[in-house]
Amino acid sequence: MPYEFEDDRPRWEQVAEIIRGQIQRGELKPGDKIPSVLKLQEIYGISTSTGQKVHRALRAEGLIRTQSGMGSYVKR
Repeated sequence: MPYEFEDDRPRWEQVAEIIRGQIQRGELKPGDKIPSVLKLQEIYGISTSTGQKVHRALRAEGLIRTQSGMGSYVKR
């Protein structure tokens, strides 16, 4: 079942909000790996560029760090 997005907001903002909430609620803890861009595509039915925007936004907010070739993780 595809994820139901709000029509009036960019999808990347909505997915970033979901992951941000998971971090704030402690569902994703420091050091936990967050879904890759490919996994975000699979889960939410979004494009590669949308998934990249999600990662970029969370990095800019200081919530995640990305290790080249390893993935993205919740910052401590």
